[in-house]
Amino acid sequence: MSTDTPSEADERARAKLLDLAIDFYDQFDQGEVPTMTLPTRTKSNIVFDEEADVWVYGDRSSTRSAKTVSGAQKLLKATYAIDFLAQQLEENRSSTLRELYYLSESWDLDEAQFNTQDESNNLIEDLEIISDVKREDFHMRPEESGAKVMGPLYLREQTRRGDRDIHCQEDVGQGGYQIPNNPDTIEFLDNDADFVMCVETGGMRDRLVENGFDDEYDVIVVHLGGQPARATRRLTKRLHDELDLPVVVFTDGDPWSYRIYGSVAYGSIKSAHLSKYLATPQADFIGIRPEDIVEYDLPTDPLADSDVNALESELEDPRFQTEFWKEQIELQLEIDKKAEQQALASRGLDFVTDTYLPERLSEMGLI
Repeated sequence: MSTDTPSEADERARAKLLDLAIDFYDQFDQGEVPTMTLPTRTKSNIVFDEEADVWVYGDRSSTRSAKTVSGAQKLLKATYAIDFLAQQLEENRSSTLRELYYLSESWDLDEAQFNTQDESNNLIEDLEIISDVKREDFHMRPEESGAKVMGPLYLREQTRRGDRDIHCQEDVGQGGYQIPNNPDTIEFLDNDADFVMCVETGGMRDRLVENGFDDEYDVIVVHLGGQPARATRRLTKRLHDELDLPVVVFTDGDPWSYRIYGSVAYGSIKSAHLSKYLATPQADFIGIRPEDIVEYDLPTDPLADSDVNALESELEDPRFQTEFWKEQIELQLEIDKKAEQQALASRGLDFVTDTYLPERLSEMGLI
C-alpha cells in the first residue's frame, strides 16, 4: 500500500463520489426507491453548442430506478464502483479501466460484477457526468500509453517519487516528454514557444523533430497518435488557455483525419460531457488539405466508398460548416483522392519543414 497521502484534489473527488452514495442512502432512509438521473447518452441528445463551438449534452435525461431488476443492478454496480474508487483515492492508488472490469469479479455479489468492459467503461462515464469529476481525478487510467511532446516548454510534474522539473527539449531524448494520464498534475513553469502544433502521425512527428523544426520555429510539437487520447486533448487545451499559445493541427488529407482535427477543436460525441476540459475551438487546421493534393501533385490513393460517405456526412456536420471546409470537402469529392502527411516526402525529406509548413504558417500569421 502507498504511503503517500491523498491530495486536496483527491479529497474533493472522493467527497463527490461519497455524496452520490449518501444520496442513495438518503433515498432509502426516506422510504423512496433509489434513482439516479443523468443526461440521455444517445446521439440524438448530443447537440453542437454554436456559441461555445463544442459538443454538449442536450436537455433530455433518463432515470435509473431500482423499481426494475435491470435498474437495481445498475445502481448496485454503481455503489460497488463508488466504494472501490473512494478507497482507491483514500489510499492514493490508481488502476486502469481494464483492471476495474476484472477486479469486479472479486466483489462478493455476482449481481455487482460487470459482464463486459463496455459496461464498466460506461459506468465510469456515468459517474463522471453526475459527479462533474473527470475519471482521471478518480485515478482511473486508460490502457493506452501517453502521447509525446517536444518543444521549448519547462514544466513540473507531480509523480509518486515527488515533483520533477522537466524541459521538454533539454531533459528528454528524441522520443520527447510523455504526457501523463492526468495532465492536470503538470504545472507550467516557463516556455519560449510561439505556438503548438498537434501532429497526427508518429512518422511526421519524428520528421519534424529530426529536422529541428521545434527549435527553429519555437513550436511545441504534440504527437496525437491517431485519434487523440483524452490526456493529449487536455494538455493541448491547457497549453492554449493557460499559456495563450495558438494551436494548429497537422493531419493526413482524408475524412477520418479531419475528424481527428474536429475532436481536438470541438470535442467528440463520446466525451460531450467533458468538452469544457478537452476541446480547443480556437485550433486551426493546417493540412493536408485537398488543395495541397492538387497544388503539389502529391502521391495519392483513390477514395473508398467509406471515405466518400464520410465526406458527404461531414458536409452536414456542424463542425465543418465554414466556407473553407465546404470548399475543401467538395474539391476532394471532385478529385476522388486522399493523401498522407508523408506524401510530402515525394518532394524531398526537408520539403515539409523548409517549404510546406513555413509557407502555411506564414499565411496564418504565426511566423
